[in-house]
Amino acid sequence: MKRKFFDVLAGAVLGAALSLGWSLPTLAQGDPLPSWNDTPTKQAIVEFVGRVTKAGPDFVAPAERIATFDNDGTLWVEQPMYVQMAFALDRVKALAPLHPEWKYTEPFQSVLEGDMKTLIESGERGLVEMIMVTHAGMTTDEFSKIVTDWLAAARHPRFKRSYTELVYQPMLELLSYLRANGFKTFIVSGGGVEFMRPWTEKVYGIPPEQVIGSSIKTKFRMRD
Repeated sequence: MKRKFFDVLAGAVLGAALSLGWSLPTLAQGDPLPSWNDTPTKQAIVEFVGRVTKAGPDFVAPAERIATFDNDGTLWVEQPMYVQMAFALDRVKALAPLHPEWKYTEPFQSVLEGDMKTLIESGERGLVEMIMVTHAGMTTDEFSKIVTDWLAAARHPRFKRSYTELVYQPMLELLSYLRANGFKTFIVSGGGVEFMRPWTEKVYGIPPEQVIGSSIKTKFRMRD
């Protein structure tokens, strides 16, 4: 049931049409992937990179070397729920004093009462409503600051560590190894692009313009 719920969340974010100090590892001398077990998978990666970066039939020009990565569960933790889901739940609680009607309105009532079962039963419609309330109605800069502040304060319920510390060391090494060999690394995720872009460069070395994800509708408007 939980897995179905989180799958629905990912679909909701997409269907709505929508500090962080982790240093990238230095490649170990002689071993580009030091924390990887010595398995056929590791060997295949190293052999592939060697083939496409050296003169020969498999050579790929540097301008065409692109590697894409998923984010949740691939680069950082996704259990017991997607990090963006934890963010949305906390945002509902933070905004609740401005919305006293939420105490009696679903899906917000379930969030405030910690009733995950009823929240799940609200289905995609309830999740979309929660995402829109917590992610919309502000500028991208304002949302970026909210995300950055939340990540600085939030802690994983099991590990009691910042979410941006709960990234996979082998994947950090792989990102660095690929970039050292001329690859441009991208994130392509169902998660919200505005949620990921504020921190991915500092944590993964992937700049905002190389992060692709779901997005709510945005409008350009001149202020002042």
